[in-house]
Order: sequence, then C-alpha cells, then structure tokens
Amino acid sequence: MTGKTSLQDLLASMEPVLIDGEFAFATVDGIPDTIVPLMSFREKEGITIIADIGQLEAAGVAYSFRCRQITLNVHSSLEAVGFLAAITACLSEAGMGVNPISAFYHDHLFIAEQNAAEALARLRALSRQSGV
Repeated sequence: MTGKTSLQDLLASMEPVLIDGEFAFATVDGIPDTIVPLMSFREKEGITIIADIGQLEAAGVAYSFRCRQITLNVHSSLEAVGFLAAITACLSEAGMGVNPISAFYHDHLFIAEQNAAEALARLRALSRQSGV
C-alpha cells in the first residue's frame, strides 16, 4: 500500500490529532518488561525509547523531554519530499521544537507539553491554508 507523495495533498489532508497521555524520551540498556514503548531505536550509546511517563516513573527510568504526541492522520509515503520540512518550518516560526517520528502509515510529532495546544492549532491552520 503506497502513501501520498504530493506535498499539497499531504498538508491539506494531514488531520493532526493530539493523542491522550504524556510521554518522554529515555535511554536504556534494555527495555523493562513493564514499559511498552511507542518507539525504540538502538544507538551505540543505548536504546532510545519514547514511552508513557507513568510507565517510565513506575520502572524507575530517568527521562527527559516531557511531551505530547500529535499524529498526522494522513498515510504519507516514506518517500514523500518536503512534508516534515513544511511541518517543522511551521512550528519553528512559533519558536517550537519538534521531534518527528515517521512510521509506515503516519508521521508522529512529539512537542513539549506546554506547546501542544498551540502546535495543534498551527498545524490545523496550515492544513486549511493548503486546501485541495
């Protein structure tokens, strides 16, 4: 199944949604059995995970970057050009950093929790302005 590649179509139909929960990034040598990470990525320094803060705290795992997740509900192609660049530029204009994660079907944005509502509003406005 192929995702969308047209930048205008991706922006116009991205349907950003703020996901319930609070998340954070952590690095571990091994993922504790009590943590079900949203994402894991092995680096030479350790395994980076994004997980629910409650799970991290219950397991005694130190974390940083308390954040919220915004999912872009458009099936974006892994070969799409410029989509995340447009998203990060939009948020950068407001002084917001973002940690994007591309999965097979969707892109997910991890935004500092104090910026989540404004980021969502800005992304919805960008989508309306890009209307098909």
